[in-house]
Amino acid sequence: MSEAGTSLAALVRAAARRRPDAPAIVAAGRRLSWAELDAEVDRAAAGYAARGLAPGDRVAVQLPNGLPWLRAALGALRAGLVVVPVNTAYTDPELEYVLGDSGAALLVAPTDRASVAGVPVCPGPPEADGPAPEVPDDPAALAFLAYTSGTTGRPRGAMLTSGALRANQEQCLAMTPPPVREDDRVLLVLPLFHVYGLNGGFGLVAAVGACAVLEEIFDPRASLALMAEEAVTAVPGAPPMYQAWLALADASGNDAELRRGFAAVRMASSGAAPLPADVFTAMRDRAATTVWEGYGLTEASPVVASTLATGRPKPTCIGGPVPGVELQLRDTAASHHGHTTDDDADEHGSSTDMEEGPGEIWVRGPNLFDGYWPDGEDGPDAEGWLGTGDLAYRDGDGDVHLVDRRSDLILVSGFNVYPAEVERVLDAHPAIAESAVIGVPDGRTGSAVRAVVVLAPGERTTFEELQAYAAESLARYKVPTSVNFLASLPHSLTGKVSRARLRELGLTGGDLPGD
Repeated sequence: MSEAGTSLAALVRAAARRRPDAPAIVAAGRRLSWAELDAEVDRAAAGYAARGLAPGDRVAVQLPNGLPWLRAALGALRAGLVVVPVNTAYTDPELEYVLGDSGAALLVAPTDRASVAGVPVCPGPPEADGPAPEVPDDPAALAFLAYTSGTTGRPRGAMLTSGALRANQEQCLAMTPPPVREDDRVLLVLPLFHVYGLNGGFGLVAAVGACAVLEEIFDPRASLALMAEEAVTAVPGAPPMYQAWLALADASGNDAELRRGFAAVRMASSGAAPLPADVFTAMRDRAATTVWEGYGLTEASPVVASTLATGRPKPTCIGGPVPGVELQLRDTAASHHGHTTDDDADEHGSSTDMEEGPGEIWVRGPNLFDGYWPDGEDGPDAEGWLGTGDLAYRDGDGDVHLVDRRSDLILVSGFNVYPAEVERVLDAHPAIAESAVIGVPDGRTGSAVRAVVVLAPGERTTFEELQAYAAESLARYKVPTSVNFLASLPHSLTGKVSRARLRELGLTGGDLPGD
């Protein structure tokens, strides 16, 4: 690949040299050119060096979308550090786990605490005058530890190198038309702590020297106004964003506001969760905008497939693999990669029959991660293939359609929720003897978390009490939005709770024992 392994910080430097006066960032009333952004990254890199941090040290960044996030992350990369993006919704226990697991040397977060879990805190990106440290641009160097749920129920740090991130940028930009061009003004409201917003958003902006229009928090009305004011031309999005924009138009009784916001948009995309067919159709008919749907995963930096790659936008379709990525659909009975569990089978041990003959998505390409921190466990196999655990089928055109996500993993607005993590919290409640967590469809977030619990003898509690209890230890998107109280839970022959049986029961939410 050309410029193989170029880090995000190096891409900023290259854009500053190529287009120094071109707009780079619009955020919170500030406008920076590429040369100005590059200078701010230098000051942050010098600030990290002044604090005694050395190449390879991990820096956790828990900041909202905005220029401070970019300065903190890009400055760390320029200093040769490894960035650990932290979800801003994380509670203290979740944050402390990530800090401890990553061995972070510093936390950049807007807090007045001097330290968290023994890790020093810097309330914003550090700054210092003087030259930035000179660090070789190594494509094999670890750039980000992106924490995502793993099979243990604890978040795991996906090891993303500069080379993998750069490879995915080039793969995306090789599509026709490309998702981002040099003259684009790109709305970045997707969280930068998520690899979609990070590399599928800002990474592509930096790669071509476009302009990022950052919004700290997504507000449908404010974002449409910002899009109209800044003449936004590209929108990397997720289903809840498009649903919110359409709901706003429904509430106002006309589509004028929606159409003004999308008037200059030439490219709108959706990822992180399946886009409902009615949303795809409504955006096309009411906003005069085609939404190109994609599919990816943190471990692939993240984009794997897109309807842009095939040129055939369709409802509920992810198209085909982006250039440079190989994609296979393998018989799930023949391939096991550690993502599936005994719960994939019914009580007789056979997997669910699908008339379309779906297979598990396996991918191979230079954009794949190096395994999970710290030792590279569960990375691509000896031949470079990675099993995703996601099921899909191909239609008559050869385009790929997702059938289901990993059997247990719950995808809430594009964020992974692993049942074991939620169950561990619920099981600590004194009134609960046993719990299980499953995903249920949700029109706004794609999926929602449902708890199914068995109370200890003589105990009572309510849904509201359990929800408040869980919220003390879990980010909001992980907290159950409904609960069922049962006398007992179904178990497999090996003694594990069978989430597959719970899903088959089609449970409805309730807060009374014996529902």
